[in-house]
Amino acid sequence: MSFKNKIKPAVEQRKYLRLDTVFPVQFRLEDLDGKTFLSSWLQGFTNNIGRGGICLFINNIGPEMLKLIKEKKCKLSLEIDIPVSKKSIPAQASIVWFKETSEGKRKCQVGLNYDRISAKQNNELMRYAWLKKLFIPVALSAIVFVTLILGINSYLNFNLTRSNKLLVERLAGVLKDSRLAEQKIGEIVAQRQDLQVRLKDLEERIKSVESQKAQTEASNLNQIKQLNESIAALTAERLVLESKLTDALRTENVAVKELSRLDEKKVVLEKANFDKMYQWLKVHQNNRTGLVSSFEGDQDIANWSFTYDLALLIQVYTYFGDFDRAKKILEFFAHKAKRENGWFLNAYYVNDGAPAEFIMHSGPNLWVGLAIMQYMQGSKDKSYLGLAESIAQTIIDLQNADADGGLRGGPEIDWYSTEHNLDAYAFFNMLAKVTGKKKYAQAGQKTITWLLEHTYDRPDLPVKRGKGDSTIATDTYAWSIAAIGPRKLKELGMDPDKIMGFVEENCGVEADFLRLNGQSVKIKGFDFAPQLHTARGGVVSSEWTAQMVVSYKIMEDFYSKGGADMPKAVDYGKKAQMYLSELGNMVISSSSPSGQGEGCLPYATQEHVDTGHGWMTPKGSHTGSVSGTAYTLFAYYGFNPLELKE
Repeated sequence: MSFKNKIKPAVEQRKYLRLDTVFPVQFRLEDLDGKTFLSSWLQGFTNNIGRGGICLFINNIGPEMLKLIKEKKCKLSLEIDIPVSKKSIPAQASIVWFKETSEGKRKCQVGLNYDRISAKQNNELMRYAWLKKLFIPVALSAIVFVTLILGINSYLNFNLTRSNKLLVERLAGVLKDSRLAEQKIGEIVAQRQDLQVRLKDLEERIKSVESQKAQTEASNLNQIKQLNESIAALTAERLVLESKLTDALRTENVAVKELSRLDEKKVVLEKANFDKMYQWLKVHQNNRTGLVSSFEGDQDIANWSFTYDLALLIQVYTYFGDFDRAKKILEFFAHKAKRENGWFLNAYYVNDGAPAEFIMHSGPNLWVGLAIMQYMQGSKDKSYLGLAESIAQTIIDLQNADADGGLRGGPEIDWYSTEHNLDAYAFFNMLAKVTGKKKYAQAGQKTITWLLEHTYDRPDLPVKRGKGDSTIATDTYAWSIAAIGPRKLKELGMDPDKIMGFVEENCGVEADFLRLNGQSVKIKGFDFAPQLHTARGGVVSSEWTAQMVVSYKIMEDFYSKGGADMPKAVDYGKKAQMYLSELGNMVISSSSPSGQGEGCLPYATQEHVDTGHGWMTPKGSHTGSVSGTAYTLFAYYGFNPLELKE
């Protein structure tokens, strides 16, 4: 057989796009000159399309018309329906080939070439055909690509989460080893000191016996013999003690070196974990509202963003030079947050900024003002100075309503809080410094006068919680140092050392904290209030402990300047570092998908317990706290939010 005889039939040579779906084609037969219709409209379909024609599938056609088509004695007038067009596409076509698929059921395929079709509509038809042709592979490719990306992202997130959690556990492990090393050194030092005392006593006894021997007459051989034996026994005992002392010194030296190694490792891990804590504060910011959930893990208030916490975040973002994030929150307060007669509410919903709590307290409003001042200082952007002065005027109006110049807890509140007045004093001082306006300096003076008359007026209780309220609150002691400063306190007749000593004695606690791995650790820190210790046991507040660390560093700086009192400076510095390490022991891994295991601080060592000041700690044993995390960063970097520094 020749090669020519192997050529495939025309039906297999045509270049059609085969589609995964079919669409209808109406047709009727015409004579070859296209002037007379030989049939009414009939129904066919196609899923094979080419630019020059289509393959038409026909079912149940009559024998006479089937013969006309088979013998190519007619043309076809077409109405092609495609989903992308509201109107059918008209065309006229000639028959190129014919294939009868089932003679009994009168089914056939007809290959058609267009004689007449609009170029625009043909392009539209081909465009649809190509889109349909490419849709499935493109869609499958897209699905595969997205699945691959999601898989890679999930893998990276898994590794990141695991890495972050491991970092937290490594810090906890080093802190545990460091604490054990310190205990061991303490035991060795005690043993060494005991040996030194015993050795000194033994040497005195040897000298005494030698002196007695020198005074004994040479003829008293028996007594001299006894004294020599005593000296020999004491000397042998001394050699044993000296050997033990040498071993103790050697062991102490090894332990000190090990502690030094652990401390170096601890410094690195603390820095890494605290950097991760800042990442946790970043990843939770809502891109649309700029707000951040205050307590990740407490489902009852999962979508709440407290105004005070937002003010802390503005300052954290500012400290790290992340001004765009700070501006998002400031823009919310400047243009979107609901206010009542100039007062911001205590809390807003994260997802849309709607009010979550309609209570208005002076403190959160003042902290927004403090945050604006710190933002201005850091960014040199004065866009929100008007908002700060608006807050200040609202506060001054409330202050002027009191005969003594005190600041009540809010516009609809009767009680007076030391904390709020300390906030006001710091805020007014900042505004006076930045604007040079006397009214802010005068408002600040009114505030300090009120504090002296109503909260610093008892020698046995350095700082009361408020006017007529002798309750002890840790934050009023820490913020007295931070807002007024040790130098000013001394000028006012107050003793900053006594303030710090009092809160240490009354609010310092050691509490159990259960880590995620089930391990219970002891945490030294500061409670919210001492009078409830017997009721619920000691509770360490991460935020209030961090506030104390800031105050310790302020005291260290105060006594180290000019060498005023270096022993005190060193002592305060050691306490700051010790409590900061204890906070490191409280670091937990974020449990949320967005948190990716980043480190954060819980609000307290116990969930859902009474603070003693009118609110409960959040629910959830490992609920991440914005205020606890933010203030711990302040403590680590020695940043005082209640003071503007050049």
